[in-house]
Order: sequence, then structure tokens, then C-alpha cells
Amino acid sequence: MANPCGAGGCARGAAIKANAYGLGAREALHTLAEAGCRDFFVSIWAEAEELGPLPEGTNLAVLHGVGPADMEAASRSNARPVLNSVEQVARWKLAGAGRPCDVMIDTGMNRLGLRPEEVGALDGLAIDTLHSHLACADEDHALNGTQLQRFREIAGSVQARRYSLVNSAGIYLGRDYSFDLVRPGLALYGGIPRDEAQAEIRQVARVEAQVVQRRTIRAGESCGYGATFVAEADVEAAILNVGYADGYLRGFSSRGTAFAGEFALPVLGRVSMDLIAVDCDVAPSLGEGDWVEIDYDLRTAAEASGLSQYELLTTLGSRFERRWV
Repeated sequence: MANPCGAGGCARGAAIKANAYGLGAREALHTLAEAGCRDFFVSIWAEAEELGPLPEGTNLAVLHGVGPADMEAASRSNARPVLNSVEQVARWKLAGAGRPCDVMIDTGMNRLGLRPEEVGALDGLAIDTLHSHLACADEDHALNGTQLQRFREIAGSVQARRYSLVNSAGIYLGRDYSFDLVRPGLALYGGIPRDEAQAEIRQVARVEAQVVQRRTIRAGESCGYGATFVAEADVEAAILNVGYADGYLRGFSSRGTAFAGEFALPVLGRVSMDLIAVDCDVAPSLGEGDWVEIDYDLRTAAEASGLSQYELLTTLGSRFERRWV
């Protein structure tokens, strides 16, 4: 991403929860740390443990805070909890041994976070970062301004080392929203959170599948479950070893595309668990064992499948070999 925080700048963290949106959390952690990122976020303590030792000079926060069963894991970890309720605050005060924590304030999302009238419970905490989260940052919505104003008011009354409000989409609402730290996720992995980001973000995840068989579907024959595709004339088809068990979901049925070099290969019929068929008439040399690239540009793939860009990433299955280049 280009610097979204203006000339004055602000710290840019990284959400690496959900296995870095499906791409590999450990690899993302080390790659982003090498690029200068120092603040990382996961959802639960198990994700924190799976990361192993953090690169020197980096820190980690656990967004779901500390539930009744989390204190043992939290005590073993150097990660900070993001406290989300009066109950979590009390739990951390009792057993957190005075360690720093983060706090989430609800300014209108109505998901996690203390309500503004509950901030008195924070007295005595060593708060590293005070957070809130925008509900409608990916669109021009009146709630964005309302949440900004609410957060400003709370930030004026709660002492913390830093203040943080925005995710990938919120960054593009302007410097006023960025405070001291921004928390991009989707944009780091090639997603386009708002139209303004289109020119600054390029595709990160590229998905490939191998040809298992090449076959001819004769005129009048169908292909795949439900016989939803019927050939009007003879069609050369490549059967690829990818399907909804890999996260290439049925929304791509007769709507997805693969590429053999510059040639587009439309998906024929339904996506099944482990296989899809693509029209390869334009690629006469394509055959068993060859590899093709699935169209996984997140914005166009989302439009084709009806899935969100987030779903497209986080549903990528474990059978893919993830190579970082």
C-alpha cells in the first residue's frame, strides 16, 4: 500500500488473523516485519501461540481479549489482550499482573467493546492502545462521522499511549480517522476496500490448479453435476484439480475463469468438491499435468461469484501449497 496517512504519517499495523486471511500467518508476519511493520493483530490466543516467537521489535495484540478460559494462555504470552467488556477489564485487573493491555470501545458497531458510559471501569489499567472499529468504512455513510466524533470524545478522556480507529477501508476516509495507528487487513492481501484504493493495490494471492484430464464434450452432451452445461457444439474441456473443498466455491459455477497464458478458459457447469471443467478450445496444447491460473483478482472474482473479497481469501483450503515469492 502507498502511505495512506499523509506527510505526518502514523504507525501501520497488520491484521494477520484467520491465518493472515488464508495466506499464511507466519509468513505474513515475517514478510511484513521485514517491510517495517511493528504492530500485529490476531483474533484468539491459539493464533498467537501458533505464530511462535515474534521478530525482534514487533508486538502482538489479541482482539478477542481474555475470556474465562484465556488467562493461562495470556499469562504465557507476550501478546496484549484487547479488552472488550467490563468483565474482561475486571479479569485483567485481577490476574494481569499490571501488564499493559489494549481496550476496544464500541462507538456504533455493536459488536465488541465497552460502551462509552463504561469507560470509568478502565481506571488503573496500563492501556497501550485504545481502539474502536468503524461499521461502514467501505461506503460513504453518516455513521462514519458519528463514530469518529464519539471516538474523539472518548480519546480525550481515556489515557492511552496510542489511539486507533480504522481498518483498510477506513484509511481512505482521510487522515482525521487515522489517529496514531491504522490496522489494515484486506488491503495487505490484495483486496480493494474502497474505489479510492484501486490504483494503489495490486493482486497478492495467485491461485493455480493442475489439469487432470483433457476431454471432448460432444455436441448435446452435458458436463458436471445437475447437467447445467450442455454443449451446443463439440467443446474441448480441461478438468482441473480444484473445487469447493479448496475454497473455490459453487458461486463460480459457469461464472469463473482460468487462464492458460493469455487465453481465458471459462468454467463449464457446476463446481464440484474437487474438480472443475473449463473450456480450453483456445489452448490446443493444454494437457494433463499442465498448470493454469485461476482468475483470483479479488474484486473481479467477487463480482463473478457473489462472494466477498474476505470470503475468497479466508476460504482458501489447506490442499493448496502456499509459496511466498
